[in-house]
Amino acid sequence: MTLEPIIGLEIHIQMKAKSKMFCSCSNESDEAAPNTNICPICLGHPGTLPQANEQAVELGVMMALALNCLIKKKSVWARKNYFYPDLSKGYQISQFEEPLAENGHLTVEVKEKKYRIGITRLHLEEDAAKNFHAPDQTLVDYNRAGTPLMEIVTEPDFRSPEEAKIFLQELRLLARYLGVSDADMEKGHLRCDANISLRPAGEDKLYPKTEIKNLNSFKAVARALEYEVKRQTDEWQKGTPVNFQSTRGWDENQLKTVEQRKKEGAADYRYFPEPDLPEIILSAAEVEQIKAALPELPQAKKQRFITEYGLKLQDAQVLIEDKAVADYFEEVMMEMRTWSETLEETEGTSEEIWARHKAGLTKLVSGWLLSELFKLMNQAGQPIEEVKITPENFAEFVTLVYQRKVNSSAAQVLLKEMYASGGDPSHIMEEKDLSQIGDAGALTSVIERIIKDNPEQVRQYLGGKEPLLKFFIGLAMKATKGKGDPEKLAEIFREKIHNPG
Repeated sequence: MTLEPIIGLEIHIQMKAKSKMFCSCSNESDEAAPNTNICPICLGHPGTLPQANEQAVELGVMMALALNCLIKKKSVWARKNYFYPDLSKGYQISQFEEPLAENGHLTVEVKEKKYRIGITRLHLEEDAAKNFHAPDQTLVDYNRAGTPLMEIVTEPDFRSPEEAKIFLQELRLLARYLGVSDADMEKGHLRCDANISLRPAGEDKLYPKTEIKNLNSFKAVARALEYEVKRQTDEWQKGTPVNFQSTRGWDENQLKTVEQRKKEGAADYRYFPEPDLPEIILSAAEVEQIKAALPELPQAKKQRFITEYGLKLQDAQVLIEDKAVADYFEEVMMEMRTWSETLEETEGTSEEIWARHKAGLTKLVSGWLLSELFKLMNQAGQPIEEVKITPENFAEFVTLVYQRKVNSSAAQVLLKEMYASGGDPSHIMEEKDLSQIGDAGALTSVIERIIKDNPEQVRQYLGGKEPLLKFFIGLAMKATKGKGDPEKLAEIFREKIHNPG
């Protein structure tokens, strides 16, 4: 029997609102001392009244629009009743029957195949506090209590762990582009629970699902789902498929899921409308205003990079995976437009000159950015925001390479110097004597001497041993201290080897 996984996700994203969901306490709790960003409201003192955070509602609407959701004109706060030490009120303020948004979708690409993943709902809620367990006691930090969250619930549309992982990565990218959240899983800004069941291929019936918790990385999501597919497959093969809903936790050390408890249903939480908060009413005009302010989204940007700049799909994908990198690339390309006017040609308008050189310049920009600049950033452990090389200087650097005023090996030295100092590339090139020797007379004398000093290799080359060309060019580069133009050297060598006079 062939079994297929049926997977759905429940994702919590901590929003970058300035204050908490229902009080004015700071939402910056990552670095704060325990129990300092707190007040009677987020501690659940009797008699306190919550007030909904307008900024958090707007961030929720932004994310819902990016997920192609229908924004509800009216959404209602609800109390979700359960007792944990990290929930001081004895209930969580969330949304239940009337969420902020519903019926959306997000398309993801896995191995060059596109999958449309349905979004059941997006609702707002507050986070709980954080427990710290010691051998003889449990300590509670209430800084996180009341932090604004959005919960995104997908349809059970995933058929593999890989699809679920890539969806989460795309969701993180969306959150970062929108400025909704840093969505850092390691810091708990993005948390995921996965629901999984198996069924015989071809069946429409849904079997009891298992919820997996404690998934704090993309790798953990994929590993936990892969493990659960194997575990449940074994149960099916033994004739005892899972017949009740349960919750299991992912143990990263043992690389397995462990049973925690039978899963609660909605009735167990005794939801009812929150009496202390009014409904959220959103007019069509308000939603349109938020929609008009949305930035260009990652997939639209990727497609534009491919169309407008002629980038390869893979290069465009790498560029858009960090909005700051994508913005840096675009700023460099705008500067390249200006630098193209300095190229040594006079025919045509600036538009025509740019059109002739755009493809070659773009290829160099993406190549040097994604290889050499990324390598320097990785070595330094720095994001693009901390790089000292301005887009203007990077564009000037690329122009020098394009004009063959500096060769590839010297350009690497030049870029490294620029990375360290943030200096002007032309000044550094002059100061470090890195400019390429392009003078035909100087290069010809170097080649003639090499041909004269290596008669045996010349004989072998003329006998058909073409790879020896690299040997001769290597000697020439050494003689010019790495400053020779390799293409011109090869051209002169071919001419002189066949026409020594």
